[in-house]
This record gives sequence, C-alpha cells and structure tokens, in this order.
Amino acid sequence: MSCKAVSLARTGACGLILVLLGGCPYLPRELEPLKSQLEIVKIQSRTFDTADRDKALRTIIAVLQDLGFVIDTGDYALGSVTGLKVDDYLLKMTVTVRPHGTSKLLVRADARYHVTPIFDSGPYQQFFSALARAMFLEARQAD
Repeated sequence: MSCKAVSLARTGACGLILVLLGGCPYLPRELEPLKSQLEIVKIQSRTFDTADRDKALRTIIAVLQDLGFVIDTGDYALGSVTGLKVDDYLLKMTVTVRPHGTSKLLVRADARYHVTPIFDSGPYQQFFSALARAMFLEARQAD
C-alpha cells in the first residue's frame, strides 16, 4: 500500500470516529469520577445496626420500589438486588448487603446511567436516606 493510500485510510478512519463520537449523547458532569476511590466508596456505602440480612433485603426492595424502580433481579445467595428506573436516562441501581462484624450490615449501592457509573452523591443520598428511615421504622416495629 502506498503512503498516499495509508494517509487516506487514516483520514477516513479519523473521520468515521468523529462521526461516531458526534452521535454520542451528552452525559451530565455528575458522571465524571471523583478524585479518589475512597470518596466513591464513601458515597456508595452505609453501615446499619442490624444483622438481619433477610429483613434488610426486603426493606431494600421496598425502598427501591418506593423510589420508582422496578425490581429487575434479586439474588438471595449474593445478597444483591437490582432495580431499573426510566427518567431522562435508564437508571440502574444494584444494592448488595454484606455482614459487617457480628451485629451490623454493610449496604453498598452502585448506580449507573445505562452502563456509565454515577459518581454524583445525589442518587445515593436519596436512596440511603429512604433506606435509613425504612430500617428505623422496621426496627421500631420489631420492638
């Protein structure tokens, strides 16, 4: 292949990439990652003073539904629930529950627009605020 043909092929490939990228939807700034992994984990995780994993999973399902999510999958063995919500974007939230010591549970949420991770604290704060209220009410009913 001549140098001129290689140059044309590269130009065509660059043009194709620009056309493809130009068709990508704009993603909000809140999708940009925070500065550290520690900050990300901090907004995605909360610890709750209960060891009852079953009740926590049921409460998580109820909270996701209350927030407008449709439950997509649940895996009791993994302690995982995934919900989908359609607003301006397809929002997918996967929540996992793990023991944290002997008397606590660690709840971690992973929110994504389609497949793009969300690093903005807003969706996580909304979820964890609702979950904390629900967990509090569940604990009070058990007394």
